[in-house]
Amino acid sequence: MAGSQDMFDAIVMADERFHGEGYQEGYEEGSSLGRIEGRQYGALHGAKIGSEIGCYQGFALAWKSLLHGSAGEKDSRKMKVLESLIGMIEKFPYDDPTYDRLHEDLDSIRGKFKQLCSLLNVQPDFKVTAEGAGLSF
Repeated sequence: MAGSQDMFDAIVMADERFHGEGYQEGYEEGSSLGRIEGRQYGALHGAKIGSEIGCYQGFALAWKSLLHGSAGEKDSRKMKVLESLIGMIEKFPYDDPTYDRLHEDLDSIRGKFKQLCSLLNVQPDFKVTAEGAGLSF
């Protein structure tokens, strides 16, 4: 009777042992794949944000160069908004993915960009595609 009880315990314990081993293997595999997928997702979305900010910066610097010699009051207001946008872009934390206000700052930059486009009377169309990002008018 004691031998059959030990055999029964071994069968029951084997089920629990295999369940635990399977769980551990699955957890390790899922963690590994999750890290890989997370890196790919982060790189893709980081590149999109970087491309968007880069287009805004190029746009702002080009207009700053174009408006540099203007002395009108309307151009003065444009220059203030332009300088504000450039300052926001320069302070943007490109190298800190854990920055907790990243989306709020990005939204502020987008808003300032739209304000500048309104003052300049241009209609931008920023697109991120597989071929790359672009800003057209």
